[in-house]
This record gives sequence, structure tokens and C-alpha cells, in this order.
Amino acid sequence: MKIQYLLFTCILLISFFKASAQDVTTNSFGNGIINSVAKDSSFSIKFGARFQSLYISNWRNSEFEGFKSESSNFLIRRARLKFNGFAYSPKLEYKIELGLSNRDISGASEFTSGAPRYVLDAVLKWNFFENFVLWAGQAKLPGNRERVVSSGNLQFVDRSLLNSQFNIDRDLGVQLHHKINLGNQVVVKEAFALSQGEGRNVVTGNLGGYQYTGRLEVLPFGEFKDYSEASLERYQTPKLAIGVTYDYNDEAVKTRSNMGGYMFTENGLHRTDITTFFADFMFKYKALSILGEFAHRDADKPIAVEEDGTPTGAIVNVGNAINLQGGYLLDNNIEFVGRFTNVNEDIPGARFPNQNQYTLGISKYISKHKLKVQTDVSFNDNPEPAMNNIVYRLQIDLHL
Repeated sequence: MKIQYLLFTCILLISFFKASAQDVTTNSFGNGIINSVAKDSSFSIKFGARFQSLYISNWRNSEFEGFKSESSNFLIRRARLKFNGFAYSPKLEYKIELGLSNRDISGASEFTSGAPRYVLDAVLKWNFFENFVLWAGQAKLPGNRERVVSSGNLQFVDRSLLNSQFNIDRDLGVQLHHKINLGNQVVVKEAFALSQGEGRNVVTGNLGGYQYTGRLEVLPFGEFKDYSEASLERYQTPKLAIGVTYDYNDEAVKTRSNMGGYMFTENGLHRTDITTFFADFMFKYKALSILGEFAHRDADKPIAVEEDGTPTGAIVNVGNAINLQGGYLLDNNIEFVGRFTNVNEDIPGARFPNQNQYTLGISKYISKHKLKVQTDVSFNDNPEPAMNNIVYRLQIDLHL
């Protein structure tokens, strides 16, 4: 049945492109494959696609042979279809983003009814009064800045270890966003989210309690592209954004709040209250950009146990992390970047007891973030020298 659907979809796409093969579009590169507004202005649609082709090589430290190649592979890191626009009124916007690569759709389980996790975003945004916007659906939570930045707008091949261990990603629920202007330049933004607390694409109901997320941001020198890395805009005056997030997940059942693995027990699931705190900033001035983040997570019962007190082996990754990165953009749009990340998880047996990661990279922006080539190399410094490793990555990123 799936093959029949795939063949039917391919036939439709081929027919569409054949029918429109002689059309000349007014769209420019990177601004969507389709970008149109209804004649009566009742709706609009912008359709785009993007993918990232990645090569990655891992080198592990050997006691007798030094660093030795452990693995390498080519893969499609991400492949996405994106739809956005407005419906009925410009005050009612929508966004749909679908993932197609293996890593985009992985994670099928009994909690997703065995279905691949195709849907990344499916959200309505209603500007119901002045600067108040109500979101409903599945979308990114207002968490750490690095996570909310699109994976297509990064100045490295991928995000940091802080993000991979502490981010709160996406969830299902409602969000309220608001901003206010103070004086001539200062902008304050607030966001609050009430979500299910188990992450995206979960359909089996609320297994624990709900998740509550609040975020406050201050932009003292006015608005700018603070959710896009690299100083491609080359602002002639300093730009700064400072943000903090507090997240509380009531009776969470996963090892990383609404992320990670489920904490199974013989009689169901281990539940614990988990709190996560983020503080971050983005600074841009001329060719310079700097991003800094701090994360802290705690749980009242971080070690999952059976009814008799026997540990199950599941552990909440409580602890903290720091990430500091920066880049300098040359006139030819080649950027040199550096990053330092420290992850310190508190519980014995955690994956990252106290790891430092050092990353150096180069990016060539051919058409800003819409077409770029990026490469970086990271050294992971662990308390146990045998666990030290070097990771090299090379990636091409294309947005239509």
C-alpha cells in the first residue's frame, strides 16, 4: 500500500512539473518553489524544500596507536518540505514542515502508534489583538536560542552538545507570544507554552502531567535577525538579544524532559518532575557574531526505580552546560568560526560526566544560508582519555 501511495505521488509530481516546464517564475532563488497569494487575498502559500548532504568521520583515541579512524559515512542529514502563509486573513498564519530523511522520521514507537514521525511543525498562529499571537498545534517550544534557530541557519555543521543534551525541541499544545516596544529602541518579548510534555508526534495521550514553558527576551538596541547565526547582515551598529527560559515538566516520563527515552518500569513508567533553565544571548556587529548559552536541568527523582527501589538503569540527564561560539565573516562571505562547549551531568553513570568539546570550522556562504558549504572539526575531551575522539564533518546545504 505504501508503494502505491509513493508511485501515485511521484506521478502527480511528474505531471505537475511537465505541465509547468515552460513556465517562467518571478520567484528568486531561496524564496520558495511556489510563492503566491490568492486573487481575492483570502489565502497565501509559500512552498519550499531543503536538504543537507553530510560526510562525517570519527577518530577514536587508542592507548597504543593514538587516534585511529573508527567510522565514516555519507548521509542525508536533513530533508524537509516547508509550507507557510496565511488563511482567510493575514492575521491567521500557518506553518507546516515535514521531515523526509531517516533522522527526521526516526523514533516510531507504541506511543506514535508505530508511525514514522513525519510531522515536524503543524501550527496555526492567530494575531488576535495588537501584539498578542496565539499558537495552536505542534511547534518548537520557546526554549534555548540555539534550538529555536532553524537548522538551516547555523554557522556550524550542526548544533552544540549543550543543545543535544538539554534542549526541549517541539511539542503539542498552545503558546502565547507577545512583544512590546519601550522607547525608541528597546524591545521586550514574552512567550508562554502549555504542552503535552512527551515531545512531537505522540498520539497515545498524556502519559504524565503537562509541560509549562516561559521565556523572556530583551533586545536593547532594537530588533534584528537574532535567530539566524552568522553576521550576514553586517549591522553597522551593535545588536544584542538576551533571553531566559524556565521549563517545568510535571511527572515527566522521559530521560530529557520531553525528549530522550521513556523510563519504563515493570508496572508502567517512572515519573518525575523535571525543571530546565536556559539563559542565552546573541550579539552581532559588522562581521562579528557571538552566541552564548547556559543550561541547567534538575529532577526530584532522577534515577528511575522499580516499586522495590531497584534501579531500572534509566537516568534523567540532570546537570548543566555552557556553550560559547563566535564567527568572523570575510568580505568574500567565508566565515571562520570557533566553539567551546562544556557538559557536566551530575548523576554517576551519565553519558557526559564532564566533557569539553572544542570546534573549529569554516563556512562559505554562496547565497547566504540558502546555499552554503560548511566544514568543521571537533575534539571531545573526556575525563577518561580512552573516550576522547575527533569528529570531522563536511556538509552542503541547499534551500529552494
